Amino acid sequence: MSKLLVKPKGIRGKLHEITPETAGWGYVGFSLYRLQPGETAEEATGDREAILVLVEGKAEIEAGGTPFGEMGERMSVFEKTKPHCLYVPNDSAWRASATTPCTLAVCTAPGHGGHTARRIEDIGFEERGKGANTRYIHPIAMEDKDIADSLLVTEVFTPAGNWSSYPPHRHDEDAFPEMTYLEETYYHRLDPASGFGFQRVFTEDGSLDETMAVSDGDVVLVPKGHHPCGAPHGYEMYYLNVMAGPLRKWRFKNHPDHDWIARRDAGD
Repeated sequence: MSKLLVKPKGIRGKLHEITPETAGWGYVGFSLYRLQPGETAEEATGDREAILVLVEGKAEIEAGGTPFGEMGERMSVFEKTKPHCLYVPNDSAWRASATTPCTLAVCTAPGHGGHTARRIEDIGFEERGKGANTRYIHPIAMEDKDIADSLLVTEVFTPAGNWSSYPPHRHDEDAFPEMTYLEETYYHRLDPASGFGFQRVFTEDGSLDETMAVSDGDVVLVPKGHHPCGAPHGYEMYYLNVMAGPLRKWRFKNHPDHDWIARRDAGD
């Protein structure tokens, strides 16, 4: 199995714990809890900031000594309603107590003390792509929102039979404004859950070329290179992206062999 494909550990409790050390990179961390009513999860942030995403279910959440009450709305991620999310700064702590069956994602990156604990409000909605490249996006914490020091977080719904993160693109060079270096994780869900999807992670020089079949609940690591994914007919794909690097901006370049697709769809 590819080292870039991370399977969940069990079906309850802490299913994922990806750190810069386990991933072999410098910025992005991702954890995932699946809790039953009355169960809790809590962490100190240390030198890292966090964005908590209520993927499914509801929980009472406290962060930085402030109670934020019950958060969460959708009971299935494929309801496609906007997620409830909370920013937690470095040198702080958070605690979540599930009030329903709950799936809680914890997205982390280096924090610099530039922001305080707060709910993330006004999450937008975007339709991106054309034809079988159409997908739907909730930009939770992209660079247009000054709510984090390092983190960029978004979630994407890809209809059955469609492609996403496509045309293939990369953001693996610290060369702003042309490109930014951003590590990235993909937390995948499928509907129905018995389905599968595909993700390829590859560089133009061929030094990295991995194609993975992803199941419901898997995480894919993207340390560099292009990283498109596809949903077979009959299975809708969701993924939650976490990105971070030395600059909190998302600048990428399409693969030169496939950029014509983006230019055609843009009418160039």
